[in-house]
Amino acid sequence: MFKKFCLEEISSQNQVKASVQRRIRQSIHDEYPGLETVVEDLLPKKSPLIVVKCPNHLTLVVVNSVPLFFCIRDGPYMPTLRLLHQYPNIMKRFQVDRGAIKFVLSGANIMCPGLTSPGGVLDEEVEAERPVAIYAEGKQHALAIGFTKMSAKDIKSINKGIGVDTMHYLNDGLWKMERLD
Repeated sequence: MFKKFCLEEISSQNQVKASVQRRIRQSIHDEYPGLETVVEDLLPKKSPLIVVKCPNHLTLVVVNSVPLFFCIRDGPYMPTLRLLHQYPNIMKRFQVDRGAIKFVLSGANIMCPGLTSPGGVLDEEVEAERPVAIYAEGKQHALAIGFTKMSAKDIKSINKGIGVDTMHYLNDGLWKMERLD
């Protein structure tokens, strides 16, 4: 999704009205209850909230020139990896085995066998079409954020095909873009 993302891909930046800000804040609050204590610091009411529109129905939420969340179409807001590294417990997590790391870091989707092998770990509660953090065996920080194609139970039982669509990963265009100035 963000493989070749750069400033030229931004089609518009708009400061949103207070009612839209409230809706975005509420949506993020509902999706990530782990952020409840820090949501005021992340999305302060006094700071302007900028919504950046990009091709492919991609929307970024930017506060103080720092991209914090993104969403595709009308899907759920997902945190950027930088934000996830600051608050690692806000999302459900999957872990891939060591063999999948190089593929995930090049933007590949996560296949079911990479999650069900001995080095992989699944959170059994995750349903289909949910955002998840992707960690790697033996690593401390998340290396990607993805969107599940099937539930964790289906991934375990079917064990074939794409389990998670990779949306954002280390060293992609959004990762390299620390600030939108």
